[in-house]
Amino acid sequence: MTRRWARFVAGSYPPLPSVLFAVAWACGVTGLFAAVDPRATHWRPDAGTAVAALTLAVDLLLMRALDDIRDLGYDRRFNPGRPLAAGAVRTRDLLILYAVGSAGLLVLNAGAPAALAVLAAQLGYGALVVAVHLRLRWPSGDDLMLSLLVSFPAQLLLHLYLYAGYLHGTGLAASRDASIAIVIVVLASVHLELAKKITRAPEPGERTYVDVLGLAGTTAVALIAPAVSTALLLVSVRRPVGAWSLLAVVPLVPIVLSGWRFLAAAAPRWPAAAPALYLLLTFTGYFLLGLHP
Repeated sequence: MTRRWARFVAGSYPPLPSVLFAVAWACGVTGLFAAVDPRATHWRPDAGTAVAALTLAVDLLLMRALDDIRDLGYDRRFNPGRPLAAGAVRTRDLLILYAVGSAGLLVLNAGAPAALAVLAAQLGYGALVVAVHLRLRWPSGDDLMLSLLVSFPAQLLLHLYLYAGYLHGTGLAASRDASIAIVIVVLASVHLELAKKITRAPEPGERTYVDVLGLAGTTAVALIAPAVSTALLLVSVRRPVGAWSLLAVVPLVPIVLSGWRFLAAAAPRWPAAAPALYLLLTFTGYFLLGLHP
């Protein structure tokens, strides 16, 4: 089974970019909480931040396993090389991986009770979603908007997990500034979710928001959401940051370039790597803004 797990990781969760993304998410969003919190005048990453980064790296692997189970039929048609679709790993293997990984993450976070509780809720929610899918085949992956709504609480709970860890590390009490930070990062994430699936001519059966919102609508939301996120960040940061405000604006560069290529050059699809690059730059900016005294 260990070998089958290794084949799954290699094929569905390439370690280097996946871990880099998890570390950027953990450090960046934690830094974002500090950047918008006027009480956090000397925030610095600590051991808790490292635990959060490791937790997200493993948690995202577990979420990938559940997503591959839910998308098995679709992947057999459009992504036959994925390990589960190709038969290199079995559904049972991934369910065991989820159980073992979840137990390990709960032990890892035992020192921060509030973060542990949120993490347990997130892992439990993921298990519930896949159990309903295996039992009822609901929701259909072809219903993109419903699937997005069903998946969203898992992402939201991970943001709340990071906030609980931030409070544990700083000794601060919860405040409404956290809700602003979460809106900022959720809006930024909208770009990744939509842009990576923008295409002018979807293949029959291909899942893309273009079929739901239209090409113009999908492109508009994919461009407007990060712009609003950036504007909200600029007005919410805990103090004027002068030239540091460029950290909030620079991540928009790949969006502008990609948008120009897609719209002006009539490219058939949105550049594949650009949405992930935007989010990585965004997380890096959050982290540096959180460090700013």
